[in-house]
Parts: sequence; C-alpha cells; structure tokens
Amino acid sequence: MGERASTSERLSKDQIAAMIADDIPTGAFVNLGIGQPTLVADHLDLERGVVLHTENGMLGMGRAAVGDEVDPDLINAGKIPVVETPGASYFHHADSFAMMRGGHLDVCVLGAFQVAVNGDLANWHTGAPDAIPAVGGAMDLAIGAKDVFVMMTLFGKDGSSKLVRECTYPLTGVACVSRVYTDHGVFEITPAGVRLREAYGATADELRHRTGLDLL
Repeated sequence: MGERASTSERLSKDQIAAMIADDIPTGAFVNLGIGQPTLVADHLDLERGVVLHTENGMLGMGRAAVGDEVDPDLINAGKIPVVETPGASYFHHADSFAMMRGGHLDVCVLGAFQVAVNGDLANWHTGAPDAIPAVGGAMDLAIGAKDVFVMMTLFGKDGSSKLVRECTYPLTGVACVSRVYTDHGVFEITPAGVRLREAYGATADELRHRTGLDLL
C-alpha cells in the first residue's frame, strides 16, 4: 500500500506548506507558484541552502515581509511583499523566464484545478465561459522544472476529486507532475500509478472510494 502515516485530521494549508518545505532537497533552486504555494517560503530552513526564484526577476527570495520589512518594490510574482536573503539578486523578467525554460530549476510548487494519474496538470483555466484565464508562467514552470510539486485541496467545493483519471480542464502541461500534496494525503505520480504516501483525515480505502482511483 505504501502510505507512511495516517492521522485523524486533514491538514491545514500551513501544515501542507511545512511538509513541502521539508521535502525540498538541500541546495535546490525552487519556484513557488501564486496562491497557496507561496506559503512554503515561510517554512523553509534557509540554512539548507534552498534558493527561491520568482518569475518577476529575483533569486534569493525570502519569506513574506511583515511590519517594517515591507517594501512595495520587493514583491513575489503574486504581488506579496517579501524579504530578501543574503546574496539575493535581481534581473529582467525575460532572464527569469530563460532560467525557467532552460531547465535550471530543480523544483516548482504549483496550485492546480486538476491533476491526472499520469501527471497531466490543469491549473490555468476551468474552461467555463465566464472564467478568467491566468496563464502567468505556469506552462513554462511545468515543463522547465525538474520536479513539479502540486499543492491543492484534494476535493472541490462540490465534493469532486481534483486528482482524476483524466483532466477535463484545459491542460497546462503533459505528464509533468511528480508529487501532489493535499489536505487529505500526499500522492506520488509513478509509472505504475498513483501511490498514496500519507493519508490525513481519511483511510486509504476511503480515499480510493472518494477519488474513484486505484491508489497504490
């Protein structure tokens, strides 16, 4: 079966972010997507040498700024004020996208509307006529990073699973996701199928039933 732990409570966003921060390899160059993934910066141990990259042109981004630390000119891609770390550097966003597209990022953490069992990612548009698409740099990150981690809730407001057999929303990237972190479990995307690493607030069998997937 393979799950590492099971707890009675689903995880909060901060708990998911802390888990992702712990799983990021020492010395990795990492991009954090807009939305929930930005929380990961608040939980990183900078002594591990992880370097955060942001597509608006910065290497060495730190956690969210608070109080007197706030500088309106120092923001992440989601327009949230951040602090800089020692050795931080700044550059044109075209150079930043060249880093993304050139395969120089070890990990990116993205939000998602859907992730398919083969690693397909849908996170820029629901396809609804009144929905506002938000491409940003998601497509560049999805194909440019060596590992793509997704941070999302496992189920939508209507109770439907966001981890699916096949994406029904427009794709951001094909077979690009390696791991999915959710409030109910952590899932590894493998050639043999989706492996449940850990479960929260539900048993493995309950998650199999609710997602409709044959979890390993």
